[in-house]
Amino acid sequence: MKIREFLYRNKESAVNVLILFLLVQFFAILGSLIFPNTFHYLSPSNISVMLKAIPVLGIISLGVGVLMISGEFDLSVGTNYTLTGIVAAWIIERGVSGFIAAPVVLLLGIGIGLLNGFITIRGKIPSFIATLGMSLFWGGMTLWFFGASAIRFHPSELFTSLTAGSIGWLEATFLWFLLLTVIFWALLHHHKLGNHFYAVGGNKEASTAIGINPSRVKMIAFGLAGFCAAFSGILAAARVGSIQPGQGAGVELQAIAACVIGGVALTGGRGNILGIFLGAALIYTIQDLLLLLRAPGFYLNVFVGLLIVGVAILNETIRQAKR
Repeated sequence: MKIREFLYRNKESAVNVLILFLLVQFFAILGSLIFPNTFHYLSPSNISVMLKAIPVLGIISLGVGVLMISGEFDLSVGTNYTLTGIVAAWIIERGVSGFIAAPVVLLLGIGIGLLNGFITIRGKIPSFIATLGMSLFWGGMTLWFFGASAIRFHPSELFTSLTAGSIGWLEATFLWFLLLTVIFWALLHHHKLGNHFYAVGGNKEASTAIGINPSRVKMIAFGLAGFCAAFSGILAAARVGSIQPGQGAGVELQAIAACVIGGVALTGGRGNILGIFLGAALIYTIQDLLLLLRAPGFYLNVFVGLLIVGVAILNETIRQAKR
């Protein structure tokens, strides 16, 4: 199948999740207007919390989504996210500027991603297994070196303003999310490398036959996943003012869920940046609605689980009908 056909069909999956997202927003806003005293979805404080929290999952999902499109997984992004945030806090505690610490930990995140790619490609083992093992490894190393206590994250005011401040009602973390979404959209849908991600994930043998180097493409995708995990770790630490081991537990599964909800195929070769963006926003919106309704925490897993299965079935049904 040609790359243009891939891109055309990927737009359909993004439209599906967009419709679902708008429906959820419609009922949430309607409920807030009908019950303004008890259901505070439209309150400034709730909107602010959402705009701060969505990017943490959303940025990781961008990297995970590109990697999934190329046909691989990274189950270590949660520990990567935690480790890099802790390393940034540890460096800053010793008097180093946040503007120096940030590039260092971004390179660390990229290095972890590239190591995952190297083990997967050179070892010829499934990335699911390789990154699961590395997730346990980095989680253990984090506890070994830094212990189980939270580490304060207090960089300069300028650094904090750029990563966790606000411009009017827009939060800086959300603006970073928007910026990275635009960059990834341009890379995936308007650059030769993006075509290579789709080609390698869709048919590795065919992509090799037309001169694409699958190993190189996948290594780049692993590096991007590591970069996004580290970037999100910095923003999360700046937003809360501290970070601790175990903070990223389960983030990797939520990121995969956001990608699947957004129309990314688990088998690779299909996906859309807009869909990933909306998938991450939808997951947190549902979580926020459940918190506002004072529902038990496990309800989130129930709803997200049903949403993943339902959207996956819907996308596959539509795809089969279009053949």
